[in-house]
Amino acid sequence: MKKWKLVLSQGLLAGSLASLISTAVLALAGRRESGSAAAPLNAVSHWYWGDEALRQQQADLAHTAAGYLTHHVAATFWATLYAALASNRPALRTTPGVVLGAAATSATACLVDFNFTPQRFTPGYEHRLSTGALLAVHAALAIGLAAGALALRDQYHDDERRKTREPEADEACAPRIVRHVRAGRARYVEADERSRYLKNLP
Repeated sequence: MKKWKLVLSQGLLAGSLASLISTAVLALAGRRESGSAAAPLNAVSHWYWGDEALRQQQADLAHTAAGYLTHHVAATFWATLYAALASNRPALRTTPGVVLGAAATSATACLVDFNFTPQRFTPGYEHRLSTGALLAVHAALAIGLAAGALALRDQYHDDERRKTREPEADEACAPRIVRHVRAGRARYVEADERSRYLKNLP
């Protein structure tokens, strides 16, 4: 599989896992702290519905589905970005590297979302959850990113091993006539060099 396909595959898988796991944490934290499992996801849709979404308690298609879709897209974006960065860095595909890379990606997402993103496009659930719950959500995001990366790690290794074997495989699979031509050319060059050497003898 080509590397860009692996990057997209990891982005989709890790993004989906990160989205599902962090959504579960959002729902649990929402039920505990806001009295509604749907409230944090509803708040995510505030980029479209405005402050009304931040106060929405009940689950409905307009707010909850839009909030989950937005959260899923954001998780997939960060997962794909991490996959692209790690694709050319073997150290980030070791188990410690994956864990550290996923944690760093989640921390970066948190920093960007809450410090550099315009208010209208922040996650929104920060209005319904405590700081501790927000940390738990981003820890869940990191777990999903790591799980997706580890699941596809062997495919990167297979791709790299395949590339190292390609030159040998090309030579072995070359048509017989091509191999004969190459061998004949080599013998001709060797004979020509021997002839020149003999001519230069005293």
